[in-house]
Amino acid sequence: MNPYQQSVATTRGGAQLAADTNKVLRNTYALLAMTLLFSAVTAGVSMALNVSPVVSLLCSVGALALLWFVVPRTADSAAGLGVVFAVTGLLGFGLGPILNHYLGMANGPQIVMMAMGGTGAIFLGLSAYVLTTRKDFNFLGGFLFAGIMVAFLGAIAVMVAALFGVALPGVALAISAMFVLLMCGMILFETSRIINGGETNYILATVSLYVSIYNLFTSLLHLLGAASGDD
Repeated sequence: MNPYQQSVATTRGGAQLAADTNKVLRNTYALLAMTLLFSAVTAGVSMALNVSPVVSLLCSVGALALLWFVVPRTADSAAGLGVVFAVTGLLGFGLGPILNHYLGMANGPQIVMMAMGGTGAIFLGLSAYVLTTRKDFNFLGGFLFAGIMVAFLGAIAVMVAALFGVALPGVALAISAMFVLLMCGMILFETSRIINGGETNYILATVSLYVSIYNLFTSLLHLLGAASGDD
């Protein structure tokens, strides 16, 4: 192959890679929008039914099971779409008791709206930054994984302590703040992976971004509720 042919091949390869990346990005954001809307609907149903916190916990456990054991096995098939909606539907339904708790406060509606607005602003801002600069945040991967594991184990420890009547509000707030920072990092990391070709499966990308948004929202709710003096 002469230099001209190599140049043409390189150009075509780059154009194809850019087209594939844009397709993954479009599919990811389209599916993310649909799953967020679906979660809002299931959360509304849960709130209307006034389901108990036990149901919320069971929904979270079921969603985690699907995330760990089913999503990776179905991400390359049409069944993966159904699994994604099952996961997001369960998480949305599980939000019902949490939202009812905060809405029952004196300034509950303001807290919920501030958490929603903050989540949306953070997600859009971080996504726009990565899409504009196209900066590679792949280096955050190891740090984020370790941080999420520490925060997750800390949250479990707080819940176990609460079961034995030991309240750890300071630790719980620190964990929520940690989750906010980690989820911001995850949004940067996953968006960067998509636009730089590191993530080519839009189902996996959608799940990652959805979970980041979900955890960001619930963590902001906790922090704002505590700051208001009502949590």
